[in-house]
Amino acid sequence: MRYSILSAALLAALGLSACERPVVVSPSSPTVVAVPGPAGPAGATGATGETKKGDTGATGSTGATGNTGNTGNTGNTGADGEKGDRGKTGNTVVIVPTK
Repeated sequence: MRYSILSAALLAALGLSACERPVVVSPSSPTVVAVPGPAGPAGATGATGETKKGDTGATGSTGATGNTGNTGNTGNTGADGEKGDRGKTGNTVVIVPTK
C-alpha cells in the first residue's frame, strides 16, 4: 500500500508535466510616441517687482560689565626736602629720677 500511493503520485507528476501547453502571446499594440513641434515665440517681459524697505530692527541689549583693570606700577621716589635751620644752643634741663 505504501508503495502504490508513492507510485501513483510519481506517475501523476510525470503525466502532468509531460503535457505541453501552447504559450499565448497577445499582439502588442503600437506605441504612440509624441514628437514635439517647434518652439513658440518668447513671452512678454514681466513687470518690475515692488521695492520696499523693511522696518528698523530693535535696539540690542546692554553689554556685560568689563573686568577690573590691572594694578598700576609703583611711583618714583619723591625729591629730597629742604635742609632745616641749625638748632640753637641753649639750656638743657636733665631730670634724674631718685631711688
